[in-house]
Amino acid sequence: MLELTRQYRGIEKEVLGEIKKVCSTQRLILGENVSGLESDLAAYCGVRHSIGVASGSDALMLALMALGVGPGDRVVTTPYTFFSTAGSIAVLGARPVFVDIEPLTYNMDPDCLERALGKDRSGKIKAVIPVHLYGQCADMARINRLSRNHGIKVIEDAAQSIGAIFRGKMAGSMGDMGCLSFYPTKNLGCFGDGGMVTTNSLSLAERLRMLRVHGSKTRYYHQAVGINSRLDEIQAAVLRVKLKHLDGWTEKRVENARYYGSLLEKAGIAGCVTPPRVEGHNVSVFNQYVIRARKRDGLRDYLKTSGVGSEIYYPLPLHLQRCFKYLGYKKGDFPVSEKAAKETLALPIYPELEKEEISYVVSAIAGFYSGAGGIKKTD
Repeated sequence: MLELTRQYRGIEKEVLGEIKKVCSTQRLILGENVSGLESDLAAYCGVRHSIGVASGSDALMLALMALGVGPGDRVVTTPYTFFSTAGSIAVLGARPVFVDIEPLTYNMDPDCLERALGKDRSGKIKAVIPVHLYGQCADMARINRLSRNHGIKVIEDAAQSIGAIFRGKMAGSMGDMGCLSFYPTKNLGCFGDGGMVTTNSLSLAERLRMLRVHGSKTRYYHQAVGINSRLDEIQAAVLRVKLKHLDGWTEKRVENARYYGSLLEKAGIAGCVTPPRVEGHNVSVFNQYVIRARKRDGLRDYLKTSGVGSEIYYPLPLHLQRCFKYLGYKKGDFPVSEKAAKETLALPIYPELEKEEISYVVSAIAGFYSGAGGIKKTD
């Protein structure tokens, strides 16, 4: 599914050289690599400020903390996403409010958001978190307009979409804040955990920098209760090396996606497999290449026996998770999310993937639906 060693071989010398420099200085926390990366990523994302933190999950939580979200508040997001999107809301004592997704992009459906905001009479909704899932931006024009009409802040969950573009604007630059993850599987991944919050607001940036060090601007003097969430120097040094290669890696992902699309079309399995859809005004960075597939679980088992890695993102929507039972949602409340959870499958898409390997993946998929996997197209 993902082969990080291929990427590492191409940058090993440069990465180890930068790590060695950090080790020789022994400046390990919030040093020149972190500040340099913050400047580099602010410029890359087209924002005024970037604040390095310990993980993408912390980025979401700190963004909410910077807005003062806490017990009794509500935050709107989707149930078809990684757990930390809603988990960061719940851990602060706030209540996740779910709205359904669009069937083609898997991102927040603005129509569903509009209905949810229109029906709300609580006055407790403090923020909306749209997720730019699988590398494609949500409809930020409508989401921003709807949210601001109700006086609600917008936090972009851009963990999977660094470099993605919506109508000429970068992911992470369109909301009040954007949250990035540098988990190793991401398009820009470090050698462990890491994250970043982006913003154009000086006041939010200053508050985020304070909150990531226990709410302190001056050591041992605390203006607020924060957390320990600092991006370390070694991870920042690795990321500064990788950032130079990011656009090239993204181009390879896009090329791989295009090649997948052409092969899947030629395979004659259109009724069985639906490739991902990228809206015309979007540029996707394909953090994942996610298809819809008939008899998805059977296909995945068949691919495994054929030596092809795959992954299901995500098998159970958040509104049906046991830990969120208290929210009162039930099966059928978000049918588009539930359908996606049953039908979607992610295929290998990393930049170093060879065309021959992509051809093999598609041949295996075609083999499953032609009968080699125990299924025929008419089944």
